[in-house]
Amino acid sequence: MNWEERLYLTAHPFAYPLLRGVARRGPVVRVPGVGVVVNDASVARAVLMDGETFRKDGPGSPGELWTPVLGPSVLLNMEGDAHRALRRRLTDLFVPSYTEALCARVLAGPLERLTGRLRRGATIDLVDAARVMAGTVIGEVIGLEGGTEAVYRDLFEQGERVVSMVSLRTRRLSPSQARRAREVLDPLGDIAAKSYLAGDESTVMGRMRALGLSEDEARGAAGAFFLTGTETVATLVPRLIALLSDHGQIRRVAADLPLLDRAVEEAMRVTTPTPVMLRSVHRPAAVGGVGIRPGERVLIATHNCCRAYGPFDLDRAHPPELRRLWFGAGPHFCIGYPLAMAQIRLVARTLLGAGPLTITRRAAARNVLIPTYRHLAVRSGEAA
Repeated sequence: MNWEERLYLTAHPFAYPLLRGVARRGPVVRVPGVGVVVNDASVARAVLMDGETFRKDGPGSPGELWTPVLGPSVLLNMEGDAHRALRRRLTDLFVPSYTEALCARVLAGPLERLTGRLRRGATIDLVDAARVMAGTVIGEVIGLEGGTEAVYRDLFEQGERVVSMVSLRTRRLSPSQARRAREVLDPLGDIAAKSYLAGDESTVMGRMRALGLSEDEARGAAGAFFLTGTETVATLVPRLIALLSDHGQIRRVAADLPLLDRAVEEAMRVTTPTPVMLRSVHRPAAVGGVGIRPGERVLIATHNCCRAYGPFDLDRAHPPELRRLWFGAGPHFCIGYPLAMAQIRLVARTLLGAGPLTITRRAAARNVLIPTYRHLAVRSGEAA
């Protein structure tokens, strides 16, 4: 068993075998209690592109999960004209030039310290380091001031506790789960609101105000960015380094950093940061020849769609239907994609530039939504 399979089985010992078993049943499979499951990248992309039939604001959708916690206007639970209008106003926040400058500024200190430790021969837990850096970036986005490593570490852990409430069968959070989620997210909303009201356009929240977003929209967006913008980066960085190491590609990519973008894309295909995506059916249709009715749930098994193309291979070309499917497609393609990629590229480039990395110890994490390592210890230099 390779380490990626071990991560998934440790995180989801019952759901993961079910998910992979469904993949063997065909491109589209109706699963009682779960929904209509899509295992094919072409079909998945067609569903994601049809925002009128397959929506995020109906029964069994992300909206049903998160609206009671985040409010009604946070992109991930919106459709139609309101969604398009809000998305247009937010798009300028995350252009690559801005996200790259933001990450370079806020991560300069943490990356300098990390590089120094590696070059002095210290062993680094990449999981902890990635969590702290993800917390640092999202803290900057929501307007958190005076953060320390301990604060950023706690920030990540709070978000992890919220998203770990969700499973394949979850259609809505229970009242107690929604209350616990609000206990985490409301204080972050207060921080975002304070930054919003200050109106400093050098900050993300200040720019939201300048763009005409309301305070409630800014609070909701901060909560959504927090939930979706920490785990993707924090889980991907250690898994990327592990995949490169396990496939003997660390030295190759370190010696040819233009390969890094290809390595990141292939690592994302294999790890699949969003293993499943949910949509609610709003009008009669057919998905891969399977008839569906309004009110049913479509579960896009992104992991199955991506893993159908085989194991990690740095030289693999991604066909058009697969292209960045893990970030969605169509009207809901992840708006935070440039921010996630800027952070991943910067951290990975810095790590690979610190010398050949050797993994000395690792273990899989339990009780998490996105499979990850509990720890991944590395040092610079050849294996002993």
